[in-house]
Amino acid sequence: MKLILKKPVESLGDAGDIVSVKAGYGRNYLIPQGLAYEASATNIRRLEEEQKRAEERSRRDYLEARRRAAQMVGMSLLFHARAGEDGKLFGSVTNADIADRANDSGTLDFELDKRIVVMDEPLKILGVFSVPVHLHAEVDAEIEVRVEREGS
Repeated sequence: MKLILKKPVESLGDAGDIVSVKAGYGRNYLIPQGLAYEASATNIRRLEEEQKRAEERSRRDYLEARRRAAQMVGMSLLFHARAGEDGKLFGSVTNADIADRANDSGTLDFELDKRIVVMDEPLKILGVFSVPVHLHAEVDAEIEVRVEREGS
């Protein structure tokens, strides 16, 4: 029996794969559990169309991420913060602060989401930092973040 998997099934295949299984396994387990559906000619044609649309969507997303990354080239954000004598901040600069400042700068034609500003931990010292922004699985950009002492 030929089936198209809706979801990944361990030791059988990934979503969208066309697999051959014993009739009882397909009829009694895979189809009732919602893991697969019958691989009729109509369903195969529909699967191919869905895959083509997903490919086109993925390509558009990639090109859009590249366009956004090009806008961020050379972007530098300046933060003034209170700091102690040793250069440690009384507070921190977080990914949300960076996203807000980038959105307020007026140089981007899109909203930068704080979740794509990748930081292991907030910035807690004075200095110049390169902060990565993950726009797409294959596209990353960097923003230069300068943290200076307040009043300097």
